[in-house]
Amino acid sequence: MPSIPTLLHTNEIGQHILTSSPIITSYSPSNVSMKIITTSPCNSPMSSLEETKVTWRLTDAVCFDVDSTVCEDEAIDELAKFCGKEKEIAQITKNAMSGKMDFRAALRTRLNIIKPTYQQVQSYIEAFPPKLTPGVRELVSALHQRGIPVYLVSGGFHSIICDVARQLNIPLENIYANRLKFYFDGEYAGFDEDAPVSRTAGKAEVVKKLKEDYGYMNLVTIGDGATDLHTCPPADAFIGFGGNQVRDEVKKHAKWFVMDFKELVDELKLPDRKSVV
Repeated sequence: MPSIPTLLHTNEIGQHILTSSPIITSYSPSNVSMKIITTSPCNSPMSSLEETKVTWRLTDAVCFDVDSTVCEDEAIDELAKFCGKEKEIAQITKNAMSGKMDFRAALRTRLNIIKPTYQQVQSYIEAFPPKLTPGVRELVSALHQRGIPVYLVSGGFHSIICDVARQLNIPLENIYANRLKFYFDGEYAGFDEDAPVSRTAGKAEVVKKLKEDYGYMNLVTIGDGATDLHTCPPADAFIGFGGNQVRDEVKKHAKWFVMDFKELVDELKLPDRKSVV
């Protein structure tokens, strides 16, 4: 019997490393004037569309989901298709994104079916660059122009999302995503189960940590799935996005549900109004 294989991890630039643990790091611009909304739309039982819009106009940090939000597709589905396993995992993804299945269990099940090798992942990244959702460049640019930090908080894969971040001028340290593990021969060895985003409530954990570390008072999350909806609270507001996929639970419960990022850009251009108390 051979000895237990040593795990090979790869960082965002493809270098081989023996260990890989996500570290929550970021920045908080010192030149952003901070305005406080006394009652968060997420905490108020009578929260309204207008309260959510006020929080958005006064946002001091934004966390985006990636798959089916920043990007048009679900990377794990596309990777499965690339590896010839599309049919086996399509329904599992649907169940996971609608909240009908524990996210980590769904992630583990899908990856055990796909079993992507290191070479397959690299080939996929090279062959299929990210398909950014129309309007997301303009939205992220508008936020950056206001000095507002942007984070990518995803249940997808760090190695794939790095290219998304580069295209949008988002610092790589502002990515919170799952990391795949490979053996030294390149075979699939699992994923980092210590990463918070591998859990159903993991995105909320990341948001909570960001607020604690940087003191954000009007942090807004944007996404299409159930795990995004459940970030609020601790997020101060949540905006549901349906431009690529409309999830019934998200559309039903989101105080503000948009189909086009232009609506968010236009709202940022409105003059500040007094906060709703």
